[in-house]
Amino acid sequence: QVQLVESGGGLVQPGGSLRLSCAASGLTFSRYGMGWFRQTPGKEREFVAAISRSGLPKYYADSVKGRFAISRSDAENTVYLQMNSLKPEDTAVYSCAAGLNVLPIPEIMRVPVRYDYWGQGTQVTVSS
Repeated sequence: QVQLVESGGGLVQPGGSLRLSCAASGLTFSRYGMGWFRQTPGKEREFVAAISRSGLPKYYADSVKGRFAISRSDAENTVYLQMNSLKPEDTAVYSCAAGLNVLPIPEIMRVPVRYDYWGQGTQVTVSS
């Protein structure tokens, strides 16, 4: 049974940092491209960042480029999202996703339906 479990969310002040983790089990992690998406109530799921199964390339939404960094550890079956210079508009539920056949091109990695498995999400709230 495949499981993706996110952790690391919480309440942070504007300008602060958080590091999200997504631990995967029940799959051969190194074969999967991984993505982070976020969602707020009443809005569609939004692409945040993605990383290919080899670790490169990486893609970011324009809204987080230069502030967020995605990485992966195949030894730990974990994908990370380092979030710096957080803004109130970054407030959302952040979910990780795993895709076996998600090609390492932005037009594919940005699309939620390309991913096979999803975690339950972790809440990130940026507020003073």
